[in-house]
Amino acid sequence: QVQVVESGGGLVQTGGSLRLSCAASGRTFSGYTMGWFRQAPGKEREFVSHIKWNGGSTYYADSVKGRFTVSRDNVENTVYLQMNSLKPEDTAVYYCAVARPFRSNYFVASAYDYWGQGTQVTVSS
Repeated sequence: QVQVVESGGGLVQTGGSLRLSCAASGRTFSGYTMGWFRQAPGKEREFVSHIKWNGGSTYYADSVKGRFTVSRDNVENTVYLQMNSLKPEDTAVYYCAVARPFRSNYFVASAYDYWGQGTQVTVSS
């Protein structure tokens, strides 16, 4: 049984930083893709970033490019999202998700098979 658990959210001031962690367990994730999404109140869930479990190719939404960095630790089965220069519009519940290999598009939530419970990030102005 696959489990995905996020941690690291919190309250931070504009310009501050947070690092989110996502621990995945329950199987071998070779070839899988790990994604980060976020959902603000009244808005749809949106893509933030994803990283291939092997190889390390990374992708970012334009809104976070240059401020957020995704990385992985294959030994610990953990993916991180380092968020710098945070803005009030980054306020949302952040979700980690896991997708099986050979999906055509990893930028949409429907491509992902397993989801964490979410962690709240609040950026005060």
